[in-house]
Amino acid sequence: MSLRRRPSRVPHLLLAASLLGALLAPSAAAASAHRSPSGEPGRTGGAGGRGLPLRVATYNIHAGAGMDGVFDLDRQTDELRSLQADVIGLQEVDRHWGSRSEWRDLAGELARRLRMHVSFAPIYSLDPAEPGGPRAEYGVAVLSRHRIVSAENHEITRLSTQDPNPVPAPAPGFGEVVVRVRGLPVHVYVTHLDYRPDPAVRVAQVADTRRIMAEDRGPKILLGDFNAEPAAPELAPLWRELADADPGAPTFPAQDPVKRIDFVTVSKNRIGVRRAWVPESLASDHRAVVADLLLRG
Repeated sequence: MSLRRRPSRVPHLLLAASLLGALLAPSAAAASAHRSPSGEPGRTGGAGGRGLPLRVATYNIHAGAGMDGVFDLDRQTDELRSLQADVIGLQEVDRHWGSRSEWRDLAGELARRLRMHVSFAPIYSLDPAEPGGPRAEYGVAVLSRHRIVSAENHEITRLSTQDPNPVPAPAPGFGEVVVRVRGLPVHVYVTHLDYRPDPAVRVAQVADTRRIMAEDRGPKILLGDFNAEPAAPELAPLWRELADADPGAPTFPAQDPVKRIDFVTVSKNRIGVRRAWVPESLASDHRAVVADLLLRG
């Protein structure tokens, strides 16, 4: 990002719903019929028994640009639609941010096109370029076919890209929503952890994440771009409470990927992973991770 203006520290939340958003998840029969892009079932976990089916995905949309660097929201809409997910966590989401995404509200547009509810949690919310215009925002979002009954934009430790002399400090952009899946409240979180090689900020972010998630009860799903691989030491504390829905394939870069830094993770003992996979696509510089889950009340 080229802007170097100091971000607002006031958490800001956009919560919108499309008029045609579906309120119920696909049936278990429909969910079981889906296949991974290769035509074979994805990796299956030990999720036997009864439960409510839910398909979730995480996708870093690269501000609407593909692996070729070309902004193309139609291409990304098609990719997201093909996932047939009930809940999607998005990272690198622009909202009136700048020319790279044509000053558009990507979260709102994708929600309308996919007929899903949306909650947007900005990391940065800057003064408008022109008086009276919309704020320039960049952050994460959740799209959901289920009604979003509450939403919050939590602060975690960040090292700002907008401050010329940044120091680690609390800042917003850790989004949380509660959706009801056939009456069962499910907490869904979406995050984008620090990208720098030095893991120090990610260590603090993981600690913040665990503290915030510990305040909630019931089934929990954490989606996001962790900017670290599963065995990274800074991620180890997450695996005390969460299970990694391992798709068995790398996610970055989208063309000839070499590492998995994008995650679907779920609370142990409350959610089973039936299978997970990584669709092949160049619609972003990351590939998505998709997982079929079974929720237990």
